[in-house]
Amino acid sequence: MTRILQRVSQMNILLSAVLGELTTRSINFLIKNSVKPTAPDVDDRLRRILLRAQVIVDEAMGRQITNRGILQQLDMLRDAMHHGYYIIDTFRYQSHSEEEAKGQVLSKSLSLLKVVNSLQGLYSSSRSTQIFEQLQKSLDDLSSVINDMEEIVVFLMSYPRIYRQPYSMHLLVGNCMFGRQMETELVISFLLHTQPHAPKELEVLPIVGPGKVGKTTLVAHVCEDARVRDHFSEILFLHGHDLTGVDLAALKERYVTEHRNHGSNSNKEGRRLLIVVELVGTLTEDVWNRLCSAYMRHVPSGSKIIVTSQSDEIIKFGTTRALSLKYLSHEAYWYFFKMVTFGSMDPEMHPKLARMAMEIAGMMNGCFISANMMGCLLRDNIDFHFWCKVLAFLRGTIKQHVSKFGGHPVDLIIEKKPAHLGRMFTPSEDFVLHSEYQRSSQEDVPKIRVQDVIYGSVKAQGKFEALGWRSRIPPYHSYVNVCEIRELKTMGTKRKRCMKNRVAL
Repeated sequence: MTRILQRVSQMNILLSAVLGELTTRSINFLIKNSVKPTAPDVDDRLRRILLRAQVIVDEAMGRQITNRGILQQLDMLRDAMHHGYYIIDTFRYQSHSEEEAKGQVLSKSLSLLKVVNSLQGLYSSSRSTQIFEQLQKSLDDLSSVINDMEEIVVFLMSYPRIYRQPYSMHLLVGNCMFGRQMETELVISFLLHTQPHAPKELEVLPIVGPGKVGKTTLVAHVCEDARVRDHFSEILFLHGHDLTGVDLAALKERYVTEHRNHGSNSNKEGRRLLIVVELVGTLTEDVWNRLCSAYMRHVPSGSKIIVTSQSDEIIKFGTTRALSLKYLSHEAYWYFFKMVTFGSMDPEMHPKLARMAMEIAGMMNGCFISANMMGCLLRDNIDFHFWCKVLAFLRGTIKQHVSKFGGHPVDLIIEKKPAHLGRMFTPSEDFVLHSEYQRSSQEDVPKIRVQDVIYGSVKAQGKFEALGWRSRIPPYHSYVNVCEIRELKTMGTKRKRCMKNRVAL
């Protein structure tokens, strides 16, 4: 009888809880449908939930997370957060733009809306409705993702910290690999996974992606990880043009091993070797098979290969699913550029500068090196008039370059073709960037910087080398450019054309 009364009591409590939940949801539903929120209301709610998402993402970035499910959900949250910041910044800076008087130099500065197809009509008569819809959609998406992560937030606390000292996000963004946390852990998981009774076959992970997407940087970060360094006794780096010889013993004598671990693992289960092959161009199947055959004769059990290339053809060489890297979304790129450009400053305190920065970010074509170069240039020159000049110069240069050479300057640089960039304070000169190559952190670099030539008054003539960017993250490459300054023909020179029967040829 007592048990029956207890069960009845429990059922009453459960029924009350269910009815209470249904009542709450019904009231919320009625309120939501009876009171239509305005754009400022949605904007305010989105700001608050973005702050919550920022806390979760920042905490996750500082921890060593290995669970793939958690990493995937964090990736979804990060994407939703970047999109939310992009939409809210567009709304905020558009509002400031409308308040400015006509004729100001920035009255049309938000032409970057090609980035998001759904925002293409922002300047039409229905742009307010479209902005509101985008704000509401971003709020709903972000709320949904955060609600799905309530349990995961608790699990985050169980993972060890990577950064033990307090840090500012702009410092972390500038000194870490941005947006590749999930990819890093996937590669590390492949390297640390062992098969006790597997046949003696070299496991191969292909990493593919377009130029300058971050393949080398990703591998360098993986090799810097303490777990990888403890697992492998040696890490050997080979490049595409080095693969003509397949004698591993000779290769090991010719190339400097980037990492040797003489710790406890050196005497356990043989000396595992990690081979990183960075392909330049293509690789035939015959050469690959001979290379692997040579490795099989020398490497101990448990050794692995990572091969990177811009070509999808290497996927067939893998023994596991290939990792494909893509460029950041426009929203994520804006988030990165904003952090690099403003540093410890609050962009909301400088809406005119932030609006210009947003358009400049849209002109960088997703290039990390360009983001760092331009971000540092703007941060070192916090001056409204200077930023206006930079913005106007970039507009004209890119438009002229696309019209004359059929492509964006960044695209031509990636394709290893000359790019004509011009000089902001010396319009009579043309600055041509012929090629770009990398130097290690131990090598000397030019004292002249590319950004000082383009946006400064550096005096240089003919061909010379200039430093594009010195990376602060592994593999700490310096990007050096072969440049040339040419005198542009004046209008007077153009008029001196050959004449025949008084007709200009």
